[in-house]
Amino acid sequence: MDLSNGLVDMPIIPDHSGVPGTVIDYSPASLGRYIGSPSIALAANGDYFASHDFFGPGTDNNEMAVFKSEDRGETWEKISTIFGQWWSTIFFHEEELYLLGTSREFGSPVIRRSVDGGVNWTTPQDSKSGLLSPEDKYHCAPVPVMSHDGYLWRAFELAYGPRADWLVQVLSVPHGSDILNSDSWRFSSPLSHSGQASEWIEGNIVVAPTGELKNILRRNLIGVSPELFKLESDKAIMVNIDNEGKSLTHNIEADILNFPGGGVKFTIRYDEQSAMYWALVCKQKNPDAYRNNLVMVSSENLINWEIRQPILHHHDMNTHAFQYVDWQFEGADIVFVSRTSFEDGLGGANDAHDANYMTFHRVLDFRG
Repeated sequence: MDLSNGLVDMPIIPDHSGVPGTVIDYSPASLGRYIGSPSIALAANGDYFASHDFFGPGTDNNEMAVFKSEDRGETWEKISTIFGQWWSTIFFHEEELYLLGTSREFGSPVIRRSVDGGVNWTTPQDSKSGLLSPEDKYHCAPVPVMSHDGYLWRAFELAYGPRADWLVQVLSVPHGSDILNSDSWRFSSPLSHSGQASEWIEGNIVVAPTGELKNILRRNLIGVSPELFKLESDKAIMVNIDNEGKSLTHNIEADILNFPGGGVKFTIRYDEQSAMYWALVCKQKNPDAYRNNLVMVSSENLINWEIRQPILHHHDMNTHAFQYVDWQFEGADIVFVSRTSFEDGLGGANDAHDANYMTFHRVLDFRG
């Protein structure tokens, strides 16, 4: 307290009043602890669970936080902090809560289980307790854990060499097995796509109308001109998965999709009631945007996508963003969490990428 000038220094308090949605967590830019990898899961009893990690110079890139809401997202409580878990999806399987991702930035694939509603978690210390592979250099994001044909399916990448040379891989595990035991898991052969000047990452496992499994990935262009980047930014990659989860293929002529927001992480889910695929995406063009223009899209066939409605937008693309959105169906609504960069009364986010918030949102009657 400084009384030398007759004034009392007051604490600086952040202002969250302008932030859209409900603030789940906040980390001011000054800490260098930016919020990443939001994920959301809905329990059978109506409780919501959300998670995110921290990245940036103020972190060790291996820390996650887990939150719970008992009032459909109106308020949230932090229930656990985990070290040695990153880039993870929170999900339910056979009525138990799991986190599946990596042990750290470019670490090993790991999975944890909680039997007390997210307060305490198992430790993946060996191949029997959640360490799925001792190999590192794995990359992923909070992408869907898909249940199909008696297996859970999840996309990863192997970050070997330059980003345009990273390999695509799919992991799967049978229902009824011990999914903390690495022996239960199948690892596909890695798929190379060298020479295409793009990074294929953060894939979504989906079942096509034909019944075939597909991995729809973000296509992040590398080393191209700004003009070409903007022209080609709204595209995604489709990779074909064989029924046994061992072989991946890609047809360069047919498997590059016109997909709004294909250059930024997205989540695709199928809705049986509408018989359509849905996604929340950061549309990049018309108008030009970075991650400040979130829209809802849908498709009947995974190939042709239609913009259905705007969700969130801010005119400034430098320090405002709604990105890495993960979401779930809830009846007639969609509920989602966002890695949000926004003004906080203290100078805002470091930039659009380095988010200072995780926020919760609801899209009412999305089919209508």
